[in-house]
Amino acid sequence: MSALELTLIYLLAAVLGVVVFRSLKLPPMLGYLVVGVVIGPNTLALAQNSAGVRHLAEFGVVFLMFAIGLEFNLPKLRSMRRHVFGLGLLQVLLTMVLTVLGAFVLNWLLPSLWKISWQTALALSGVMAMSSTAIVVKLMAERLELESEHGKRVMGILLFQDLAVVPLLVLIPALGSPANEMFTALGLALLKAVVLLALLLMGGQRLMRWTLTQVAPHKSNELFMLTLLLVTLGLAWLTELAGLSLALGAFIAGMLISETEYKQQVETDIRPFHDVLLGLFFITIGMLLDWHILLQRWPLVLMLIAASLLLKLSLITLLTRLMGASMGVALRTGLYLAQAGEFGFVLLSLSHEKGLLDAALLNPILASMVLSMLATPFVIAYSNRIVMKLVASEWLQQSLQMTNIARKSINTSKHVIICGYGRCGQNLARMLEGEKIPYMALDLDPDRVHQAAAAGNSVVFGDAARLQALSAAGLSRASAVVITYLDVPGAMKVLANVRAHAPQVPVIVRTQDDHALDKLRAAGATEVVPEAIEGSLMLASHALALVGVPMRRVIRIVQDQRDARYNLLRGYFHGADDSAADEGTQERLSSVTLPAAARVIGRPLSALAQLIPDVRVVNLRRHNGKNLAPAQELLLESGDTLVLSGRAEALAMVEDQLLKG
Repeated sequence: MSALELTLIYLLAAVLGVVVFRSLKLPPMLGYLVVGVVIGPNTLALAQNSAGVRHLAEFGVVFLMFAIGLEFNLPKLRSMRRHVFGLGLLQVLLTMVLTVLGAFVLNWLLPSLWKISWQTALALSGVMAMSSTAIVVKLMAERLELESEHGKRVMGILLFQDLAVVPLLVLIPALGSPANEMFTALGLALLKAVVLLALLLMGGQRLMRWTLTQVAPHKSNELFMLTLLLVTLGLAWLTELAGLSLALGAFIAGMLISETEYKQQVETDIRPFHDVLLGLFFITIGMLLDWHILLQRWPLVLMLIAASLLLKLSLITLLTRLMGASMGVALRTGLYLAQAGEFGFVLLSLSHEKGLLDAALLNPILASMVLSMLATPFVIAYSNRIVMKLVASEWLQQSLQMTNIARKSINTSKHVIICGYGRCGQNLARMLEGEKIPYMALDLDPDRVHQAAAAGNSVVFGDAARLQALSAAGLSRASAVVITYLDVPGAMKVLANVRAHAPQVPVIVRTQDDHALDKLRAAGATEVVPEAIEGSLMLASHALALVGVPMRRVIRIVQDQRDARYNLLRGYFHGADDSAADEGTQERLSSVTLPAAARVIGRPLSALAQLIPDVRVVNLRRHNGKNLAPAQELLLESGDTLVLSGRAEALAMVEDQLLKG
């Protein structure tokens, strides 16, 4: 097979794997692993795990470590030091100790299935200590749990695991040295690592900032990218030349850049290399899996899955509980981190390369890791049910939380429920206070809730995506719900709950742009406010005003642009305090709810065009609260609310016609 044909096979497999796993709402990394198994030499044999491909895939690990280095910054570590250097350190060390002890016990109990040296046991203990940052962080972000009590602990442990990879990358190659040279090799490797780190950290940051500062003024993306690749791969080569790993040099490069003002641009520029090459790395890992060996040694695979999951689940739950968390938080933390991780594959591959693992042992371990990661999305999805069943006090704690929300909202009606109390939510709350409109805010950041509540703000800890929290906040009595966070899946959950249990309550949703506008409107959003559009309109209005365009004309131009962008903003609802000068000249909005006796009931919306030629329908809201685009074939039903746009005289005539029996 030619190089081009081999490349096409890898690309086709990667695309298909990502598409299938994305459609199943599973992480693409698992798709890469599965397609590696399928196209590998032990299944369809469409591609060989050649040395050239493995060398290219190794750059995926280089850029993965570079990305981890970019996330390494001292302020972040200081803010999370209790979870990182307390909980994370204990988890990694105790997992490694228990794994080594467990390996020796298996040597004694099952000598026919399991026989390894202490060097291999130590290398495998590092593999066991890792959990999947990519899978867990993605799932927690989707579930809006990054700022929750268990979310902070999970992130602290994952951050320390990422940092622990650095010494393990030094340790494992030394373990693969001959027995009589091992301790010398390990001591020399550690000395080299310390000297290299000291030199780079002492003057490396200033040199890195100076280099990027010289390149940035040229405003050339190509030059910036070339410099970035040169620095990253150059430092990786330097550490390899010193007898260490490529990945260690990449980590140092990322760490040096993380303290410069170019961090955000570097993260954006390096992402394509990181994703593509890391995908190739996982494909090569999948190609190592030999399912023939798995069939022969399936009892060992099942034993490894059960042992690894139970060990990490029990240990992390116990440590989290001992460090002051409630049993529910501790169990959730353990469930989220029980699986294997992508860095585990890096360390496993390195152990195999250094001769610490043969294929007969590599394949069962690899299979157990892949299966544990495949199970993770389902474990996390059902984690709340698992915790509620196993922890008797969790139900009581959640009930107390709902009671606390209900207690604060019990005497409130016609209030606004604010979902998310970040900067946007707090600005809205101040405006509502200024107009003497009551509100109740729900947020998942306990520090923010504590500080805001202490300042007298009406905010409570609660997940707005859960029906219980919305109901406790007085959903049925609310005048509106405002979703202030930029998370479409989370907004969809809130909309589903509001539509099902309080369809009469309007919902305003904040989004980044208008890509999900129709989707959110169809889900029940009364209004969707895309930040990008509103920001661009404000920018344009300021620019027009500054270059001398009259303000009335600026306002009209901006309003015309809004009208063209989303229908519900065509015109405005007239009020008693509006100017009488525009009474007959400007379009306005008017809403008409159709009674059961109206003669248009059962007729299609297209029939209204003949009845109301000078007025257009810009929105239709069903009696159950569902918003629909005004399609011509829609049949009108009793209780439908039509939002009409037109001039005052035409609207008055049309309303009279629509309401006639």
